[in-house]
This record gives sequence, structure tokens and C-alpha cells, in this order.
Amino acid sequence: MINRLISKIRKTNAPIVVGLDPMMKMVPEYIQKAAFAEYGETLEGAGEAIWQFNKGIVDAIYDLIPAVKPQIAMYEQFGIPGLAAFRKTVDYCHEKGLVVIGDIKRGDIGSTSEAYAVGHLGKVQVGSKSYSAFDEDFATVNPYMGSDNVKPFLKVCQEEKKGIFVLVKTSNPSSGELQDRLIKARDMASGSGERGGADSMDRPLYEIVGEQVAAWGESCMPEEGEYSYVGAVVGATYPEQGKILRRIMPKAFILVPGYGAQGGKGADLIHYFDEDGLGAIVNSSRGIIAAYQQEAYARFGERGYADASRAAVLAMKEDISSALGH
Repeated sequence: MINRLISKIRKTNAPIVVGLDPMMKMVPEYIQKAAFAEYGETLEGAGEAIWQFNKGIVDAIYDLIPAVKPQIAMYEQFGIPGLAAFRKTVDYCHEKGLVVIGDIKRGDIGSTSEAYAVGHLGKVQVGSKSYSAFDEDFATVNPYMGSDNVKPFLKVCQEEKKGIFVLVKTSNPSSGELQDRLIKARDMASGSGERGGADSMDRPLYEIVGEQVAAWGESCMPEEGEYSYVGAVVGATYPEQGKILRRIMPKAFILVPGYGAQGGKGADLIHYFDEDGLGAIVNSSRGIIAAYQQEAYARFGERGYADASRAAVLAMKEDISSALGH
């Protein structure tokens, strides 16, 4: 799947992923009214509204981008109808030829991580039959419970030829409270087995995690291609750290959140990419899907919300291409 993602990026010339993270305040009133007329002001009505909202955006942008990234929490808040909308969105994006990154940020003890990995990337056995429950192509993974948290995802990635993006340095303002903490490398030796001995240099935790991602990736390479099934999440809001992590994880594709609404811009992203212009894919969520609510795209109005999203994708594509010198 990593090679398919790269192929799609080359075809569209757009290292861009659109975050399908709908909130009801983003959904135009006319879509809400139609959904509520059919299902009432219920969870089912909310699920229908966000599905129709997503469908309009996907129809407007699928030819411009390689991938989408639905954030599952935005669907889970509406219960079972929300999860049904999530699965319908995943299926529809696949119909349109898009790669789907499930932004689930899962990670737990081994048996629980195995269930998460099977549910989102693999196949669950039911009697003599097996089923893909959510069927994303990639998933985001929280590694902070250690290797037994991540290994079940690695197993499914190898079996299904799918991928993960491991949280390393996230884009949110408080990420540094833990991720930037200085750690003596020898203190990590008993946990990772990667470092130890006399080397006791203080290093930020995100670097240690980045090294672990690189090690996991070495054991999870496709038969052909330069990039592992194991990628990393590194926020656009921390470009200096991104530069360091690109060196630490040479075979990891980097998923870059924080563009646009969180302040990241194309010029910040140069060092996330390799010399060939690959190696990273940049996410924008509300900057795209709620573009019609921004002053720059207000001319489209509610009825033109999907066209506003298309215009925002084109502007993002130009910004990144200009920064990369394409």
C-alpha cells in the first residue's frame, strides 16, 4: 500500500491528504435539514448529515489528491450511526480511487492492539468466514505503551501489505510536555535494547521514538520500494524537529499534520521531504473541509461548500509545490 500511495502522489503531483474530520457546525444548514427531515434530530440524522457532507467534498476533490484521512472520533461521537457513516465514507473514497488513512491513534497491550489492528487494517474471523470491518489502508498508532503495543500492527501490515503512521512528534501545542522531555539514552536501554552502555547523552524523547520507528520499519519493508510500511507522524508546526527526524527515519514516510488551520505552511515543510520530493504527505482538515466558512472562500457560500474545498486544495497544492520548487 505504501507503493500505491507513492504512485498516487506522483500521478496527482500532490503530496496532500485531506482530513475528513466533520463537525456538525461545519455541515451546511441545507444538508442538516434534509437529513433531519428523513431521520429526525437523532444520531441517525447526524450520521446521514456528515455522510452527505463528506460525499460532496470527496466528489469535488478526488481527482486532485492521493488520499484522505477520516478522524474516527468525529464519527464515534454519534455512536453506531456515526461509525456507519465512517465506514460508508471509507468505502466511497475507495470507490473514487483514494488511499484511506484511518486516523484512529490506537495502541494498547498486545491482545487489545491485535484487535485494533485486525478491525481497522486486517480481517476478523467469524466462523469459517473472514471480514474487513473498517478496511482502511493505513492507520495512525500511538506507540507509548511500547513494542508489544505496535507489533500486532506490524504483523497485520505484513500480511495485508498495508501501513501505519506512528505518532512521533505531534502538531498540538502541548506535545512538548512529554515528547520534548530530555532522556538519557542509557535510561532507555532496558526498554528498547537499542542503546545503552556509556552513551548517556540527553536527548528528546521524540528522537528515541523516531529511532524505534526506524527499527520497526526495517523489519517491515515491502518486497520492492524504498519506504517501509511503518511511517511516522511529525507535525508541520515543528519544522526543526521535522528536519532531525527526517534524518533519523530515512525509510519512513512522514504524515505531516498541522498545515493551515494550525499554522503550518509550505515553506516549513521542505526538510520533511527527501531530495526527490517524496517521503512526506501533508494533511489539512478543517482548512479544506470548512473552507467555505473562511473569508478567503466566503464567495462560494453554503451551497458551494464543496467547490470551496476544491479551491482550497488547489491553493494548498500550489503552496507546497512552490516551497518544494516544483
